[in-house]
Formats: sequence, structure tokens, C-alpha cells
Amino acid sequence: MQFKCVTNGQSQAMVMPYVNKDIMHVHLKQISMNTAEDRHAVIIMDGAGWHTEDLAININNVSIIKLPPYSPELNPIEQEWSWLRQHHLANRCFNGYESIVDAVCDAWKTLSVIVKES
Repeated sequence: MQFKCVTNGQSQAMVMPYVNKDIMHVHLKQISMNTAEDRHAVIIMDGAGWHTEDLAININNVSIIKLPPYSPELNPIEQEWSWLRQHHLANRCFNGYESIVDAVCDAWKTLSVIVKES
């Protein structure tokens, strides 16, 4: 999941061993806390089971846009997931959980720098 401010390029991410509705809500609160007071974050979500429309209830500066079913081409994050897999995560052997987390964090840091510079 990525949050990228169009004005300053900053982003927020969480690396978790699994995801569910509660974790998604925590992530939205993280995005909310890191959104400037005079800004509003819009999160685009696909049809994942934990992407429910009530996640942003009681979060005043975050809104959710739900994509229609079976429309990955409309989801801008899909391009970033593809880039992360191709350049950092695919066709590798990991030595365990910590190795996976390290690889994901390194990939995210690289992607965040590329996005910030563009």
C-alpha cells in the first residue's frame, strides 16, 4: 500500500506479515496523521476483502474510492507492485522472514526515492 503526497512526494507504508481490516484501518490512520492539516488524502482501493468502505469512518481527512470489480488496469498501485516484483522481489531465495522484510523495506525505500525525484 502506498501513500504519496503529490505536493511533496512523501509516502507512508507498512510491512506486515498479513493484512486484514484492522491493519488496513491502522494504515489509514497512519496516512491521516501524516497528511498536512490543509490537505485531504484519497485512497484508491480494489475489491480485496479487507478494503471495505467503512474503513475511513471517523477519519476526517481520508476518503476511499472503490474500483469496480476486475479492473486492475484502473488501479495506479498495480504498476508499482509490478516494478517492485520485477526489480527487487521476484526470482529470489530468502533466508527467512527477516530476509523478506529487509528486501521489502529496501525495495520500498528505492521506490520512494524514485517517486520523490520524479
